[in-house]
Amino acid sequence: MVHHIKAAVLAAAADGRPYADTRPLSLETVTLDDPGPGEVLVRIAAASLCRSDLSVVDGKRAWPMPIVPGHEASGVVEAVGKDVTSVAPGDPVVLVYQPQCGACPSCLSGDAHLCGPGLAANRAGELLAGGTRLHRGEAHVHHHMGLSAFAEMAVVSERSVVPLPRDIPLEVGALFGCAVMCGVGTVINTGRTRPGDTVAIAGVGGVGSSAILGALLAGADRVIAVDTDPDRLAEATRLGATDTVLNTDGDAAAKIIDMTHGGADRAFETAGTIGAFETAFNAVKRGGTVATVGLVDPKTPFSLDVAGLVTSAKTVVGSYLGSCNPRRDIPRYMALFRHGRLPVDKLITHRLPLDQVNTALDRMADRRALRQILQP
Repeated sequence: MVHHIKAAVLAAAADGRPYADTRPLSLETVTLDDPGPGEVLVRIAAASLCRSDLSVVDGKRAWPMPIVPGHEASGVVEAVGKDVTSVAPGDPVVLVYQPQCGACPSCLSGDAHLCGPGLAANRAGELLAGGTRLHRGEAHVHHHMGLSAFAEMAVVSERSVVPLPRDIPLEVGALFGCAVMCGVGTVINTGRTRPGDTVAIAGVGGVGSSAILGALLAGADRVIAVDTDPDRLAEATRLGATDTVLNTDGDAAAKIIDMTHGGADRAFETAGTIGAFETAFNAVKRGGTVATVGLVDPKTPFSLDVAGLVTSAKTVVGSYLGSCNPRRDIPRYMALFRHGRLPVDKLITHRLPLDQVNTALDRMADRRALRQILQP
């Protein structure tokens, strides 16, 4: 059986802006197969727009085309394939953009975020079991990160879903699949922030704002938000940042070193730019930790003073999926939300129907939103 659904299809990288005029994402009727063994059919309730979606649309990161983007979402299970045991029809779920095979060396060692087969499937625009379930006529349509959530429904691997408690709104649940893990997880798991630390966060968009919440949760004494946009810094203060630094002339690191008398204990790059990484690296004290989670354009040149790295004894670490094991960490973060300790609902700034996705892309590109909820 196939399902005829509405989906936002990207046939080729965008040709200029504004996206509301060029309309790189076209809302079309496509066919979706029934779930196969180990797969789940989910009716999408809320899909949140992330800057990584923008990098697909503008072509900064290469993906097989055509493709249906969308990798941060929640929904309700419509049907399950053979051998699915963790969810059943009617269950609300969070979609997770990195499936875990459960059998590779990374999964077996507890590093599910580094699952090799899951990464390979994502890069091919396919599901974990191989192939696509989306079609436009006789042509295959690729899956973005195993999800393709900018649609009415999606078929995903069972290993790409985590049950969502029924008392958590579906639009909030969507944030746990990317923004929360990449922000909160990077601060806690990758950066190992401890009570009393001074933390600097370079770039306070959606993930950076989530990192602010993570730093406060971890007990950081000072949370310094850095951005080039005064409005973003005002939002950071609203979320609980103790200090803000407007990076107008690339001088933010020097300001942080001065105000902290030597530098932050830990600094996080959450903007996806070399400038933000350099700010984080230079703002951290000797012996401190720098964690980078943003996806910089792969073509961006970069050089590192290796001798300076040695003498400063800094630790530089990349963070993918916030170093999270989604089936372990997402329930923990959801419990913290339910107890009022992780107010991720504050990240939602806009709500709009799926057919306005190109307008949402413009707002994202113009840095005028944290998280926008698209509703099919």
